[in-house]
Amino acid sequence: MGKITGFLEFERRERKYAPVGDRLKHYREFVIPLAEEATRQQAARCMDCGIPYCHNGCPVNNQIPDWNDLVYRNDWEEASRNLHSTNNFPEFTGRICPAPCEASCTLNIVDTPVAIKTIECAIVDRAWAEGWIVPQLPARLTGKSVAIIGSGPAGLACAQQLVRAGHDVHVYEKNAFPGGLMRYGIPDFKMEKSQIERRVAQMQAEGVTFHCNVHVGVELPIAELVEKYDAVALAGGAEKARDLPIPGRELDGIHFAMQFLPQQNRRVSDEPLGNVLPIMATGKHVVVIGGGDTGSDCIGTSNRQGALSVTQLEIMPEPPVKEDKALTWPDWPLKLRTSSSQEEGVARDFAVMSQKFSGEDGKVKALHCIRVDSRMQPVAGSEFELKADLVLLAMGFVGPVQDGMIKDLGLELDRRGNVNADTKSYKASQDKVFACGDMRRGQSLVVWAIREGRQCARSVDEHLMGTTNLPR
Repeated sequence: MGKITGFLEFERRERKYAPVGDRLKHYREFVIPLAEEATRQQAARCMDCGIPYCHNGCPVNNQIPDWNDLVYRNDWEEASRNLHSTNNFPEFTGRICPAPCEASCTLNIVDTPVAIKTIECAIVDRAWAEGWIVPQLPARLTGKSVAIIGSGPAGLACAQQLVRAGHDVHVYEKNAFPGGLMRYGIPDFKMEKSQIERRVAQMQAEGVTFHCNVHVGVELPIAELVEKYDAVALAGGAEKARDLPIPGRELDGIHFAMQFLPQQNRRVSDEPLGNVLPIMATGKHVVVIGGGDTGSDCIGTSNRQGALSVTQLEIMPEPPVKEDKALTWPDWPLKLRTSSSQEEGVARDFAVMSQKFSGEDGKVKALHCIRVDSRMQPVAGSEFELKADLVLLAMGFVGPVQDGMIKDLGLELDRRGNVNADTKSYKASQDKVFACGDMRRGQSLVVWAIREGRQCARSVDEHLMGTTNLPR
C-alpha cells in the first residue's frame, strides 16, 4: 500500500489528453503523463484494504499494492523490478489495456479507483529512460530449441520467458516486423511502434531469433518446424473476422477493420502497402459497424484521414452510464464508455441492425438499418438509412484462421473453433505442440495474451527439462 491516509488526502487524478484539434493532425501518442510528484500522490492513494481485489482484476497477477508503495516511497527502480517480475511488457498494458485492475480497486466502490494504469506506465517509462531495462541473459544454455509462431504479445512473452530459461528460441512472423496486432492493428496514436521495437531489440540481445516475412502453414510447412524443433508454440492470434452477410456486401467500399487499420500503420512506419487497393476515409461518409475497441480505432483513424462524417453502430442496447456496484464490483462492469477516439468526433447509435447495403456503379453509397428491441427483434416502422461511402466491419473475431498450420497439424479444436489446450499444460492435441493467447482462448485483451504466453512458456520449459523455475 502507499500512505495510510492517502486516499483521504489526495483526489484521483489521471493523465490528460492533448486537445482534439492538435492530436487529429498526427498519429503520435497524445497522452500527457503526470508529473513525478503527482504520480507519487496517486500511488499514495493505495489503501490498506486487507484483500487487494486489484489482484482479482489483473490477469498477469501484478503486485499492484507493492509497487504503488515503492513509487510512493520514491524507490522507482525497485518498483520496476517488481512490475517486471509479473509482466514482461508493462509499457504495452500501460497504454492499451482497459485496466480491469482499476475496476476491481476497493476505491472504485465510490468511483475513485487508484490510477493503477497511469502509475504502471510511469514506472516502465522511467525505467527505460533511466536505463534500468537491459537484456537478461540466461545463466546456462539448455541445448533445447523452441519455435514460436506469431509475434503478438502472447508470442513475445512466451519467447522472452523461454530464452531467459536458456533455450534457443525462434519466432516466426508472417508480416515484415514483429508485434502482431499491436503493430498492425493498434494505431500509433494509442501506442507508437518504437515501444515494440525496443522490446524486440532487448529480446534479440537476449538470444531470440526473429524470422519475419515467413507465413507458417502457407510458405513454410508447419510439419518442418515440428520436426526441426524440440517444441512448437502456436501464438498466431484469432484473426478470422466476423462478417456481415447481408444484401449488397459485395459492393466496393465495404472492408473489414483489419484491412483498413494495418494500411495506416504501414503508412506511418513507411512500410510498403504491397499489392493491395488503398483504403482511405478522406472526404467520405464512414460507417463503423461494431462498438468495441477495434471500432474505436477505426473512428480515430478515419478522423485523422479527414472523413466527412463518422457514424458508429452497435446492435446491442446502449448500456447504463453508471453500473450498479452492489451487483458488479469487483468484476468488470458493463457500462457506457467513451474512448478518446469517440471524443474526437463520432455519431454513436445503439440497438441498430444492418439490413442491406445499396450503391451506385458497384460502390457502396448507403446502409439500410432498422432498430431492434431488447430481444434483438426488429421494430416495425423504425427503418432508416445512412450515407456510407466507406463501411468498416469491426464486429470482432470468431477465432483463429484454421486453414494452414492448424488444419495441417490436424489439431483438436474447442467448440468455438480455437485450438484445444487447457490453461495448465497449454498442450495441443499433437505431441510437442503448445498453444496460447487468442489462438487458444479466442479474441481477448493484451494483458490476457501476456499471461498466457508466460504460462505457456512455463509448460514448455517443464516439458523440455522435466522441471521449471519459470513463474505462472
